[in-house]
Parts: sequence; structure tokens; C-alpha cells
Amino acid sequence: MPTPTKGPRLGGGPAHERIMLANLSANLFEHKKITTTVTKAKRLRPFAERLITFAKKGDLASRRKVQGIISAKNRTNKTIVHELFTVIGPAMAEREGGYTRITKIGNRHGDNAPMAVIELVMEPVSPKQAVVKEAEKAAETAAPAEAPVAAAEAPAAEASDAPAADAEAAEAPAADAEAAEAPAAEEKTEEK
Repeated sequence: MPTPTKGPRLGGGPAHERIMLANLSANLFEHKKITTTVTKAKRLRPFAERLITFAKKGDLASRRKVQGIISAKNRTNKTIVHELFTVIGPAMAEREGGYTRITKIGNRHGDNAPMAVIELVMEPVSPKQAVVKEAEKAAETAAPAEAPVAAAEAPAAEASDAPAADAEAAEAPAADAEAAEAPAAEEKTEEK
């Protein structure tokens, strides 16, 4: 968790700030997005993301810790804690941080305070990222096995067959194209 800022806290003393962040996080988990000032949203982000990390663990100790943090003075927010652990936590299971998004929406009428919307990022992690992770794991497992063999063969092949390799590389695409056309032609004759 980042070190707290020096100077005056949000609206008063440290106890008031703790209770204010607990109430903001409870509303965030209940409504999935809230509108507040930019300063409060920036202070709420690490607080709420820490609670979501506890929810991802899902054990009883984490549940009691979150219950104590969100409901410091009273125990009325049990439904919010239940929703955090049963809905939000599993939805964030694949995500490694970055559970919230802050969007600035302009200034408030009246006191001209900069306003922002802080919301939970409930979209699943993109499938493209999952495919990339799988490919990296496959490359890591295959690379150590192939690396010693390729390292031993590479110097000998480069020294003797450098011009021949260029000629083979130029002929390979033409051979692949002919091989692809031949089965297609056979399938057309079989269909007739």
C-alpha cells in the first residue's frame, strides 16, 4: 500500500478518513461505480484494491478482516462483504491488479471541485492475453529442450551451408504453394 500523503487528511483526522474510505468502498462494491471527487477517488483506489485482493483469497480470515475494515463501527454491511467474496472476487480471479478505473468527468457545479467516476473493471481479461500467456509457457518449456541441440548444430550449419540455406528458403514458399494447390485440385475431382 502506498505511503499516506503528508498534511491534512480527507475532511479531518485519521479516524474520519478511515471511516470515509470504508463507506466509499462499501458503496463502490454495492453499486459497482460511484461519482466522487478526484482526490477521494485516488485515495480510494489502493484501499478498495487491497480489499479485492483479500476477496480473491476467499478464506475465513480474509472475510473477517474485510468485514472489520468495511464495518468499523457497525456490522450492517454483511451483504456487501458477501457480494464482494462471491461475485467480485471470483470475477477478478484472472486479473493481476488494476481492479478499478478512474475517469475524470469535469468540475462540479457550485464549488468547481474536479469530479471523477471510479468503477470496478468487471470485464474479463481479454482472451488475447490468455493466449499469449499459454504461448509463452509453451515456449519456455520447449526452449530449454531445443536450446542445447540447436546451439550445437548452429555453428556447423552456418559455416558450411550459408549460400545453400538462402536458396532453400527462396524455394520453400513456392513448394508450399504447390503442395497446397494439389490437394484442393484432388478434392474437386472427387466431388464430381
